[in-house]
Amino acid sequence: MTSTVPALGTRTAEGSALQAVLLDMDGTLVDTEGFWWDVEVEVFASLGHTLDDSWRHVVVGGPMSRSAGFLIEATGAGISLAELSVLLNDGFEKRIGRTLPLMPGAARLLAELSAHEIPTALVSASHRRIIDRVLTSLGSQHFGLTVAGDEVPRTKPHPDPYLAAAAGLGVDPARCAVVEDTATGVAAAEAAGCHVVAVPSVAPITPAARRTVVDSLEDVDLTFLRGLMTQMR
Repeated sequence: MTSTVPALGTRTAEGSALQAVLLDMDGTLVDTEGFWWDVEVEVFASLGHTLDDSWRHVVVGGPMSRSAGFLIEATGAGISLAELSVLLNDGFEKRIGRTLPLMPGAARLLAELSAHEIPTALVSASHRRIIDRVLTSLGSQHFGLTVAGDEVPRTKPHPDPYLAAAAGLGVDPARCAVVEDTATGVAAAEAAGCHVVAVPSVAPITPAARRTVVDSLEDVDLTFLRGLMTQMR
């Protein structure tokens, strides 16, 4: 599957300054952050290494190149970054093939955005092969555009993925609401100039300017997202 831009990409939600909603995937829409760590533990165990649980907070939410590179350096494992990336993606794809739980409120939020024709993009640090697999459960019809971590020059925490999503939808990043679950993703969205709704999954995230923290996606709906933009005006 390739990224696509919807015909309604430049349509602004009537009566609202909100132009688009950009959503992270792992830990935000699907409950998979723990899956990645489990796969990393399994792969390194097969290589004869034990991962320290404290490293989980270091690798969460970032691009595979950073996470895998850190774990190779920390363990001294004799494997290349390219080889490890293949093993991790293979292991993760097998894991989500058995079960792929959605985060509470995710299905309802996506359905609401679709029903109101709000331009929506999926923006993930995961590779394209993983995004396309997850989309079979999330529903590709909910997204006008998808951006994978291996499709941009620099992925999160750099702003590139969110800037690419906004450009693809034909909207102003400052009028986009981003939903993220990690500090890495929040940093990327804020660097792109978006307003962020943080739903922390593994590590706490504190409120800040242009950043609202909620406990669950069940606290987020279209009225809430439009309200964030109204407060900024």
